[in-house]
Amino acid sequence: MALMTWDDKFSVGVKVLDADHKKLIAMVNELHDGILSGKRQESLAHVLDQLVKYTQVHFAREEEFFTRTKYPQAAQHKKEHDELIKTAVDLQARSKSGASSMLSLETMTFLKNWLSHHINDIDKKYGPHLNSQGIH
Repeated sequence: MALMTWDDKFSVGVKVLDADHKKLIAMVNELHDGILSGKRQESLAHVLDQLVKYTQVHFAREEEFFTRTKYPQAAQHKKEHDELIKTAVDLQARSKSGASSMLSLETMTFLKNWLSHHINDIDKKYGPHLNSQGIH
């Protein structure tokens, strides 16, 4: 069962960034499904690694748009990105050290809440700015 489901309410109005968000949601669901089905820690660690890598790719894409369009909230938005990456890298390290059962629940709660909040409360703010600069 999916932990998160893409809905148009998540749309930020930029196709490539919406596609990134859909992929991130799918990866969170893959990790969640792996945890529920009792997959081995090594398999879960691989999915978490891929999720962290893709999150970094997505953030770089957003930040490149911010630079190109001189987005006024770019510095604050990047600070949010940096904080998430720091937390995600910490979760990865804890996962690799074997702190798995508590980490799994904590990871899923964190990822779902953060992704929902970040898209709906933070990312939606840049949509109109990017659209006004010709990025759709």
